[in-house]
Parts: sequence; structure tokens; C-alpha cells
Amino acid sequence: MNPSMFFAVFLLGIQLVSVSSAHYEPATYSREQQEVPASSYNNIYVPREQGEVPTTSSSTNYVPKEQQQVPSSSSYKNDYPEDHNDDQHQDSPHDDHDQTLEGVFTLTVPTFLSEYYAKKPSEDDHYSLSSYHYYQSCPEFEYIVSGKVKEWVGKDKTLAAALLRLHFHDCAVRGCDASILLNHEGSERTASPSKTLRGFEVIDDIKSELEKKCPREVSCADILTAAARDATVEAGGQYWTVDYGRKDGLVSDAKEAESLVPMGRESITDLIEFFQSLGLEVDDLVVLSGAHTIGKSSCESIQYRLFNYSETKSLDSTINPKYADYLQRKCRWATDNYVELDAETPTKFDNEYFVNLIYRKTGLLSTDQLLYSDQRTSNIVKTLATNDRSNTFYQQFKKSMKNLGNVRVLTGPNKGEIRANCNFVNPRY
Repeated sequence: MNPSMFFAVFLLGIQLVSVSSAHYEPATYSREQQEVPASSYNNIYVPREQGEVPTTSSSTNYVPKEQQQVPSSSSYKNDYPEDHNDDQHQDSPHDDHDQTLEGVFTLTVPTFLSEYYAKKPSEDDHYSLSSYHYYQSCPEFEYIVSGKVKEWVGKDKTLAAALLRLHFHDCAVRGCDASILLNHEGSERTASPSKTLRGFEVIDDIKSELEKKCPREVSCADILTAAARDATVEAGGQYWTVDYGRKDGLVSDAKEAESLVPMGRESITDLIEFFQSLGLEVDDLVVLSGAHTIGKSSCESIQYRLFNYSETKSLDSTINPKYADYLQRKCRWATDNYVELDAETPTKFDNEYFVNLIYRKTGLLSTDQLLYSDQRTSNIVKTLATNDRSNTFYQQFKKSMKNLGNVRVLTGPNKGEIRANCNFVNPRY
């Protein structure tokens, strides 16, 4: 089994380029873009935000939100917080333990590790990480990062998901060392899985400002980690405390990115083994897949599910029929079109992604829908789909993002460097 696969969930999916027009005009998910007449419901998939889907049709397993039975003791309600007050944004010592997934299931899977990932992270790998790392050397660090992220996302809301995806890609190869930012011939940035990455200009802008305030103090790896957190907040997620002290890597190889970053057709076993090789858990795999609550994926990445799924059938039968019809209309001729990963609330950071997998069968990527159909991960999906007052998904996402940000970090005086420019390693004289 090839372990060099990463969670398509975060990596492949969050591609955020403006959606171009197809040769014809199918329904879209934005009410502002197109009002869908009621008479067309029998022909195309219509998200909840655009209208109520008739329940008399027997040709689909789509279940309106009002009829859903959520796996919890309380009924499912549409009460996702639009805004979070200051208390919600502040981390407390108990935030990450209010709601846990412990006890959902116990998994034992043999892990086949490549030599590249043979060594699991240890305490020594990030012994110097601390939330106070820049307290004296660059006290304005977090203020500058959050301000710049707010400014850029305010101009282009799709950059929130782009920054999350950029962080995922960085940690997928060589750990969280900003190797994805190096811009030279043959770097990770030039690899085919990286061709739709965005947000580099945001990191460059932040680094430029920090070099004015505190030159050669803040690493690009720490900037990228903090920016992913602040991008989540801008999208409606909750704030969490980030530990700092990462160094920037000296190597960036496109071949490694080509072999490690998945193409979206992996099995759950592949993804579980890859996560375990990074020192992460199955909980993290499912929770971090929730990043698909925002962002888009290219039609190119899902065309095989729609037109060439197997030798015996052209369409992946796990897709909601009406949703499949919508996707086929949108993606048949225009492979450069993009589709929202969350068909219901594509610009809101919430747990609707998991609700979609259970009740609507509208997981865009095959790896999305597999999370619910595979018994090793389905119970976690059910737990995260529960819309309770304790904000289970928000709490777990913070915890898993912290875990991701600690993957194979470089610390200490003899590892890595602090780049003056995130695009290039420092000159050697």
C-alpha cells in the first residue's frame, strides 16, 4: 500500500478560483447568481438555500432538512452561529476538552510506513514551541498576521479556504516547514497537485510587514500556521491558541509533492495509514475533512465519478441522483469550472459538510462520501453532524488543527532557518 497519500479532503478540494461559465447555464448554488424556477426541480439539484425540494419524488434519497433525524438526543435545528462573540473566540484551558471523540470507536490498523515517514514525531521534535515564542522578539506578530488576513479575506472571501489549503499542503510534505512557499524550478510549488494553490501573496504581504517591524525573527512556517487559524476565524470558525517556534525548511521537491499529495481517488485505508504515518489519528482525518465546509473543487477532479466511474457503470451510484444531474450539467464540457464542496452552506464555517454526507449524499469528492460509508469513520461523522450547544465540531477542529500544525516541525538551533523572504532560502556565503 502506498502511504504517500494525503487527505484529499483538505488538499485537493479547496481550490478557489472564480467559477467560469459552462457552454450552457445549469443551476448554481448562489441565489444571487440564478433563481431556479420551481418547475425545474425535477431536472436539477437545488440546494436548501434556493428552495424546498419536493419530498414526493422517489428517484432520489435527498431528505429535506426538516425531515432529517440527527443522531442525538435532541432534534436537529438550523441554529448555526452566524457570528461568534468575543468569549467564543477566546481559548480557555478547557476548550479542547469540552467535547471529545474519545470512545466513539477504537481502531487498530496495520500501518505500512515508507522510509520517508518511518520516524514518528516525538516531544523533542517540537520541544521549543510556545504561544509566547515571539512575546519579546516580535510582540506585534499575531496582530499583524490577523490584520493582514482580515484585509485580504475582506477583499476576496475565497482566500480563507485557500489559506487553509495552503497550510495543509505544506504539512503534507516534509511537515510544517514552509517548503510549499519556496519558489524555484522543481519546488513543491511547481508540482501538479499544487497548480491551483492560492494565497501566496497573502503570506508574502505578511512577511514583508513583519520584516519591517522585527527583521529575521518570524519564520514563514509560523506565519502560515497563524494565517490558517485567522482564516478560519474570518470564515466563521473559532479562535484557538497557536504555539510558535517552527523553523523554515531548506528543501522543496516537486517529486515528493507528486508522490505524497493524493489525487482524490484514495480509499479510507490509504488515508488512515497516511495520517498515522504523520503521527495523527483517525479522529483528525475526519475532523479536518470538515475544512470542506468552505471552498471549491475543480470539475476535473470529479469527472471520473460522473462519466467514467468503472468498467460497468459511468456514474458513481453513491451520489444523490439530483446532485449528480447538477454536477453532470456543470462539468460535462467545462473541466475548468469549480464546484462548492459544501452544497448547502458553502461560505459558512459550520458542520453542514457532515450533515450532507449522511442525509443528502452530496459529498463532492469520493473520499468525502466514503467517510460516512466506511464503518471505521462513520460514527465520527455522525458525532460531528450533531448540532448541539457544545459546538462539538468547532472544538474538535481546533484540536485537530493544533495537531496538524505540529507535524514534523523543525526547531532548535541546528535545524532549518528563518527566511528573510518566504520564496527563497537564505543566501549561503
